[in-house]
Amino acid sequence: MEYPGNLFVVAAPSGAGKSSLVKALLELDAKLDVSISHTSRAPRGQEQHGREYWFTSEEEFRAMAARGDFFEWAEVHGNLYGTSRAAIEARMAHGDDVVLEIDFQGALQIKQLFPYAVLIFILPPSWDELQQRLNRRGDTAPEVIAKRMANARVEVAQAQNFDFVVVNAVFDTAVFDLKSIVHAQRLKYAAQRRNRSAVFKALDLP
Repeated sequence: MEYPGNLFVVAAPSGAGKSSLVKALLELDAKLDVSISHTSRAPRGQEQHGREYWFTSEEEFRAMAARGDFFEWAEVHGNLYGTSRAAIEARMAHGDDVVLEIDFQGALQIKQLFPYAVLIFILPPSWDELQQRLNRRGDTAPEVIAKRMANARVEVAQAQNFDFVVVNAVFDTAVFDLKSIVHAQRLKYAAQRRNRSAVFKALDLP
């Protein structure tokens, strides 16, 4: 089903800067709304329930998945992550543009269910830089970093299956690129026909 609103799906390996980029994008674009995912992992640092994630137990998460409550869900780094189907569909049905921050597995699932979704992959400028960014976090054990670097090689290989790729070498440039993708999507014929219906009608456009 095609909804009035756009769905932007952003994926990246851990440490590529996905969350920071999406946060900056939301600050620049009041028409965008972020979808809060469910996860079975524990909160980190200053994370709050209902702000960064809906934190649930693994048992509750799997029960929700069994009921079909998730648009997509996947296991990432040993934890479960999922996107509420009802929340996404309700927002898009009202014409809202929604952005999701999820892993590549979930992004590809969504593309199958919702072909109109716009998939965006964030790449680090190099493997060395990705390693340094993970190290700079200072709150991750070396063995966890090693695992994430190994997973990153699998994740980066999936970039070819996405609609757009943004290289996060210079943060401000990457934010501009991300915003440009959102703007371009809104200027597509179908989107303009929905949002500027009076103009299209006056010009006898189908």
